[in-house]
Amino acid sequence: MAKKSRAGGGGTPATVALTAAGVAFEVRAYEHDPRATSFGLEAAEALGADPARVFKTLLASLDGRLVVGVVPVSGQLDLKALARALGGSKAVMAEVAAAERATGYVAGGISPVGQKRAHPTVLDASALHHDTILVSGGRRGFDIELAPRDLMAVTGAVTATIGR
Repeated sequence: MAKKSRAGGGGTPATVALTAAGVAFEVRAYEHDPRATSFGLEAAEALGADPARVFKTLLASLDGRLVVGVVPVSGQLDLKALARALGGSKAVMAEVAAAERATGYVAGGISPVGQKRAHPTVLDASALHHDTILVSGGRRGFDIELAPRDLMAVTGAVTATIGR
């Protein structure tokens, strides 16, 4: 894939942040079906991408603070593994309203990049098996493709096996 930066790239906080950081990415937009309930699998199918390369962004509350887990859409977030990766004791899924307030994004379109406030982030280690991965670009029907190490650099993420 020829990677290229797109200034503004759709004008979401994620694309603005990536452009400002000088990170190469490609916009991957598709027609979102409002009846869809599995946004990540919808993206993989619509974009013709292997679900192992398409990652979803999930927020959890870890010992009272919000944290981010980024895992393949084909699996689930292991909350115990997320807690271990960040040195905490207990993680539970964050309430949708809290996740939306904290990130500035709507559920199903939460990007790990360009959130209102930076949160500790863990990227599933499986991402490193791919040259590029896809994550939400900040709205439903709008993904961005980038190198996993670039995602780590721009979000300050660590990697660990947090998917199952």
